[in-house]
Amino acid sequence: MTKAVFTLPHRARMAALATTLALAGCASMAPPYAPPPLPVAAQYPETDTAGASAPDVAWQAYFADPRLQAMIAQALASNRDIRIAALRVEEARAAYGIVRAEQFPTIALGASGSRARAPADLSPTGRAMTSAQYQTGLNVGAWELDFWGRVRSLKDSALQTLLASDEARRAVGVALVAQVANGYLGLRELDERVELARATVDSRAESLRIFTRRFEVGSISKLDLTQVETLLSQALSLSAQLEQARAVQAHALAQLVGGPVDLTPVAGEVSRFDDASVLQPLHAGLPSALLTQRPDLIAAEHQLRAAQANIGAARAAFFPTISLTAAYGTASAELNGLFDSGSGAWNLAPRLVLPIFDAGRLRANMDLAEVRRDVAVANYEKSVQGAFREVADALSNRRWLALQVDIGKTTLAAQSERARLAKLRYDNGAAPYLEVLDAQRDLLTVEQQLVQTRRALLSSQVSLYAALGGGAPSAAASTH
Repeated sequence: MTKAVFTLPHRARMAALATTLALAGCASMAPPYAPPPLPVAAQYPETDTAGASAPDVAWQAYFADPRLQAMIAQALASNRDIRIAALRVEEARAAYGIVRAEQFPTIALGASGSRARAPADLSPTGRAMTSAQYQTGLNVGAWELDFWGRVRSLKDSALQTLLASDEARRAVGVALVAQVANGYLGLRELDERVELARATVDSRAESLRIFTRRFEVGSISKLDLTQVETLLSQALSLSAQLEQARAVQAHALAQLVGGPVDLTPVAGEVSRFDDASVLQPLHAGLPSALLTQRPDLIAAEHQLRAAQANIGAARAAFFPTISLTAAYGTASAELNGLFDSGSGAWNLAPRLVLPIFDAGRLRANMDLAEVRRDVAVANYEKSVQGAFREVADALSNRRWLALQVDIGKTTLAAQSERARLAKLRYDNGAAPYLEVLDAQRDLLTVEQQLVQTRRALLSSQVSLYAALGGGAPSAAASTH
């Protein structure tokens, strides 16, 4: 085999040429990014002037109840949605690493050897001959010189997708914190309502005992006795319904937390959960602040940037693709001469492909990238509008539910006095027991409604905290 031998200066010139070609490229053809204007009003319908910003308040400080803090911490560590979201980040990180590697040549060490025999009638010399070839060296396989920025645009798109997935993980964390807090508040609400119902059952059971004795001695009618029995049956039915609802709520909360959790009511806590232990005033600020506070909006913007980068890749596909295949090493017709002096060999094979006719494939790919960018814009605007509404709703709920709680307290005081006076009138023979029946039934309803309204007020503040972007650790994705 004839050996090709090249001098070092020539190899150096070829290496310098390849380096120059690589550095000359990488111009991005993606359109410049400009965030869409906010499709919402400049201010919320409900204004507030006091309080901290939600992202500045860690959930450990906002939710002061120790049991709730423990549940949130366990949920953030064990909840399956959080786990899936974290794995999605790792998936996007790996995909980014694959695309990023396309910017660099793939260099591999290879070695090969072959022997062949040609018969006499096929040999140029008219005699049978045997030939051999051995070679080893470094190979560069089909490295694209990114003159038009196609690979860079794909890398930028993958990076933005990675950042979006990490913000999506944070958004899942924000939602989970709010869900656990609301689930815990719902459980505490049911604990208090169950306690009220049990106290009512005990009171009415004692009333039935007294009225049964009175009926036995003939001091009251059968109608009065049946009315007392009706009151007790209603209280027993409500108590059973509330116990069922509490069990379902406990099961849902345990699933959110992601593992076993002690949800047994704690003595001394059931009578009234402290409204002030959950929550401090929050300042909503302006809608524009949501763009830097809410992880779901940040994720939507990263998705929009990724769609912009894909347009750059689609544009670059219209231009020639220049790739380089190269090899450098040694070659010899004899195995024992593979590393002898003068056995050096190299190969450089640039390749240029210019699209001429593709039946509209490149144009359709470009249209697809632009449509997907428009979809990303619409999704971003929709996310902003949804976030604006969530904050506005939470502000309105906080205001009007606080008023309803005040009204409920006044109503409860009046209803308690009504029940006391109705019982006094009946004991003095001035009113039938039906009046007492109605007053006590209304009193139980008002007690239950007030507990529900108080819990709804607390939930509105939890919703405001989540809507403003609080409740999860900061993004932690790192790229190079």
